[in-house]
Amino acid sequence: MNYDVIIIGSGPGGYVCAIRCAQLGMKTAIVEKYNTLGGTCLNVGCIPSKAMLDSSHQYHDAVHKFSDHGINIGTPKIDFKQMVARKQGVVDQMTKGVEFLMKKNKIDTYTGMGSFIDANTVQVKGEKTAEIKGKNIIIATGSKPSSIPGIEIDKKRIITSTEALELKEIPKHLIVIGGGVIGLELGSVYSRLGAEVSIVEYAPSILASMDASLGKEMGRVMKKQGMKLHLGHKVTGVTAKGKTVTVTAEGKKGEITLEGDYCLVAVGRKPHTTGLHADKAGVKLDDRGRVEVNEHLQTNIPNIYAIGDVVKGAMLAHKAEEEGVAVAEMLAGQKPHINYNLVPGVVYTWPEVAGVGQTEEQLKEAGVTYKVGQFPFRANGRAVAGMDIDGFVKILADAETDEVLGAHMIGPRVADMITQIATAMEFRASAEDIARVCHAHPTTSEATKEAALAATENRAIHS
Repeated sequence: MNYDVIIIGSGPGGYVCAIRCAQLGMKTAIVEKYNTLGGTCLNVGCIPSKAMLDSSHQYHDAVHKFSDHGINIGTPKIDFKQMVARKQGVVDQMTKGVEFLMKKNKIDTYTGMGSFIDANTVQVKGEKTAEIKGKNIIIATGSKPSSIPGIEIDKKRIITSTEALELKEIPKHLIVIGGGVIGLELGSVYSRLGAEVSIVEYAPSILASMDASLGKEMGRVMKKQGMKLHLGHKVTGVTAKGKTVTVTAEGKKGEITLEGDYCLVAVGRKPHTTGLHADKAGVKLDDRGRVEVNEHLQTNIPNIYAIGDVVKGAMLAHKAEEEGVAVAEMLAGQKPHINYNLVPGVVYTWPEVAGVGQTEEQLKEAGVTYKVGQFPFRANGRAVAGMDIDGFVKILADAETDEVLGAHMIGPRVADMITQIATAMEFRASAEDIARVCHAHPTTSEATKEAALAATENRAIHS
């Protein structure tokens, strides 16, 4: 079979790219080694974790908030088997939706391991082996969990995020190695369900890649929620014996030893290029195993492109989607653009955490003079009504021009609110511009308006 485009990998980057290619009139094929489409995100990442976060959030509210609302239901009980089954139902619905979209857009789907034979030929090795040829080939193979040298992940007691979403029981004590997005989200799930959760992080703060104020506030909230944080600790050993996992870590005050029944290793992800045989196509990888691409996401082989987690940059589903669309449109002769500075980062804990643009630390390092406007959710009527008063919205603007340079939020539904700032920044808006927009009352998004007012001559009304 000959195609205009072959896409290896059906995650958010791959399947979105395939759809856009088909919309633009290209004969398109997509190759997926697993039996379900959607990649890590839909099957064992973004979607199932959000389903579990939502279920655990509902339970947490039933235990801690319902009585204050005048809703008396007694002591709620967890049906963990049903909770996991509901999660799987959400996954199944989403992956079947992707299958439907492939058929709707007349995209040929091949199930099996895709690997290069040469720069125009892909072998698909599944129940049957097939060879398909493409004028252009796009690598969208995603990423897989990383580990720490010397730690053996047995997938039973020492686990990754994949196994953490498939547990048959709620841990008694979950030890999480890594204070980033994955560790905090899954730690939150099991903490809400009654597990003791200890987070061990090498950096001096959690969410170290985001604005420092967010990690500081999130740490305060997590301690209030009962989680234990061991920051600035280097893990020196992880062993499993029977149902007990022992983790040792070294900090400034000496060594600590933690014992639990599960240990989640959440120290990031790495590009998934194993079995791709990129060398047969002449495609270069960097020293971290990522596919090397230029500013057009084109590899050193002109007809081969790469997108998503397998190339440099943030490992985010929405970043992969934008890259998939961009490559499709470039192949069609269009001139799309991606502003990587405006790719939002979100943590789906509760409160949620979100940021876009430059952090204070980045602005200081670059020598940019800026001003800060910050507004607390405890002064926001909708947040108070919903009993979600932790957190704030912070807007950073250029001291001279007032152009918004970044925004950082922690609070209720900030995952949805951050897009307003990203949109404003795309059009080079000032803090004054945002402050002049009429925001509906009462909404949590009013905190954005107040932060913008605070950044413009300290004019916040409600603080």
